[in-house]
Amino acid sequence: MTLITPYNLARFFSVKKLTWAFTFISLICLAGSIFTYKRIKEIDTFNSAIVNGKTPDTDKESFEAKFATALYLAKKERYKEATLLFTALMPKANKSQKAALQYNIGNIFLLRANAMGGRGASIAQETEYLLVQSKTAYIASLKLDNMQWDVKHNLDRVLGLLPETPAPGVGDGEKAGLIMGNVPVGLP
Repeated sequence: MTLITPYNLARFFSVKKLTWAFTFISLICLAGSIFTYKRIKEIDTFNSAIVNGKTPDTDKESFEAKFATALYLAKKERYKEATLLFTALMPKANKSQKAALQYNIGNIFLLRANAMGGRGASIAQETEYLLVQSKTAYIASLKLDNMQWDVKHNLDRVLGLLPETPAPGVGDGEKAGLIMGNVPVGLP
């Protein structure tokens, strides 16, 4: 077994070897800096394209690009396409992204319900259906992330717009009867 002496250590860390090592490390850092600068410029271009409602040139298949496209479609009142895109993103999303997707789906259903005009039983049923879908999406969003006050606010509005559901056994003109939910039908 050989001992490491100052002479062996000096030979291992010679000036020439240290110069080459530091040169190599500085070239790696320079390449990393150039890559990072290029990526920042791509992100800036991506963000400006999204803000202006244009298709981005980079990251076209990313979650963010598809989310922004769906949001843009929703703002242009193309609700069905936006809902389909938001729903298609669901399997790729993490928990907070799923909450945002559900929130936006709920907003779309709420906007569609608010846009319903006219009178009639079919319009009232469709509006109620849209409000129920909105409520379901908001509840799903809150289950994923219950700290979102916008979701809570919108859910409160939807609950205020939905008609009260009557208790079972109470119908048009009927008196409320005894409700026995656990008793099977047909037994004495």
